[in-house]
Amino acid sequence: MFETLVRVPPDPILSVSAAFQADDSPDKVDLGVGVYKDEHGKTPVMRAVRTAEQELLAEQSTKTYVSPIGNTGCNTLMTELVLGSDHAGRKADLSLAQTPGGSGALRLGAELLQSARPGATILVSDPTWANHIPLLGTVGLKVDRYPYYDPQHPGVLFDRMLGHLDAQPAGTIVVLHACCHNPTGQDLTPAQWSEVASVVARRGLLPFMDLAYLGLGEDLDRDAASVRLMARAVPEMLVAVSCSKNFGIYRERTGVLIALGAGAERAAITTGHLGRLARTLWSMPPDHGAAIVQRVLSQPALRQDWMTELSHMTRRINGLRALLAEKLSAAAGTDYGWIGAQRGMFSRLPLSATQVGFAREQHRLYMPPDGRINIAGVSPANVDRVAAGLIAAVRS
Repeated sequence: MFETLVRVPPDPILSVSAAFQADDSPDKVDLGVGVYKDEHGKTPVMRAVRTAEQELLAEQSTKTYVSPIGNTGCNTLMTELVLGSDHAGRKADLSLAQTPGGSGALRLGAELLQSARPGATILVSDPTWANHIPLLGTVGLKVDRYPYYDPQHPGVLFDRMLGHLDAQPAGTIVVLHACCHNPTGQDLTPAQWSEVASVVARRGLLPFMDLAYLGLGEDLDRDAASVRLMARAVPEMLVAVSCSKNFGIYRERTGVLIALGAGAERAAITTGHLGRLARTLWSMPPDHGAAIVQRVLSQPALRQDWMTELSHMTRRINGLRALLAEKLSAAAGTDYGWIGAQRGMFSRLPLSATQVGFAREQHRLYMPPDGRINIAGVSPANVDRVAAGLIAAVRS
């Protein structure tokens, strides 16, 4: 039977990490996989997470299953964090499920949409995160794209984006990066979000918001502002939330799917479907990460320490953005200030796959073929070399 299988092409992002690990050059720089790194190039365990984990291990009396929709405390606290004061007003309209990471939330949401409206069209931004289309498009939904980013004149193609959305029929699903757009780092402004929310509501579109980097753009409230705005504008929406980056618990696979509907009865029906779908996908979600998140968010001292460290991480990323933009501008003799104005861990440089290969072979700079770079891979110690190598690649 297995002789019918053909070789799978390597993952464009994960293969970068493998190539980086295989390189024994002391000058190599990993600008690939999207994980936060500190000034030593390490991905640390956050202080509050370590404390919560130690307390859990000391107190935990069982490893039995929780339920298909997971840790309800984690689900509720994360939803309050995302929706803020809007949470209380629409609490009865919410259906929540804990998932294996933000990826699990995206997949569970796609399965729910396919159950509700088989074969519906779901739009993703052009470009979007490489795994969006496989996660969303293999359940039976029809995947298409909407204009978003101009790589040659870095910025959002907002008029084209808005016009494309305004031409869609009711019931079309639109995936929106709530903050820290992956792979470009180019977010919508608050005024642009208001216009998008107005079009989505007027056209009867269903927003599916991907909130993978909450707290890593500006701060928790400003990063969630687009979700809160949309929740006030539309009767129904989905939000896929990841705890991987902002809690630094990547390998614990912790996420939450928020489904916003109309009324308690509809929410109860949706929750039942989420539980049934989760049962067919992974049966029960992993609990350890969710238990950590619940403890951190429910204990004031741990919550404050987590927010303090998260704020430090965000300031560091934004500082590195500004530094890299300055160094690139100096090396190129042209303005790269747009990198400093972007948000999140990523930026997408106007590089071809051949130029990316040049950067790797000649300057030991590792990044995916589309030119996306992880800003957290830059440091004050390597920024001059990174800037020189990237500009050399642009000119190659």
